[in-house]
Amino acid sequence: MQELNAEFSAAGCTVVALSPQSVDLNLKMVNSNNLGFDILSDPNNDYAHAMGLRFEVPEQVRSIYLGFGIDLPACNGDQSWTLPIPANVIVGSDGKILNVNADPDYTRRPEPSATLELLKRLVK
Repeated sequence: MQELNAEFSAAGCTVVALSPQSVDLNLKMVNSNNLGFDILSDPNNDYAHAMGLRFEVPEQVRSIYLGFGIDLPACNGDQSWTLPIPANVIVGSDGKILNVNADPDYTRRPEPSATLELLKRLVK
């Protein structure tokens, strides 16, 4: 998204990311990667859940995460062991959701360039 952030802005759009991580971790991510957009915190993945885009990490996978030093409860500030399904959501200026591109397979993330092209078609 960072690479196309200027193009999204030129199209009259604002890019934001939503993460269950704590506000402090999100700010650290923005600053350490020199991001030109904000990462908003979604405590408990509540917004992702409301959109049907939250899943619980299976018990057998939790130990793998911990083995890699990934402590979701510590990062997210809750004990839920939930993650959002990666998605690009296009929201109109009136607050209505125009499009959601999501795939439960986290390795198949929506391409920012495809989202930009769709956005240009939707907001003409």
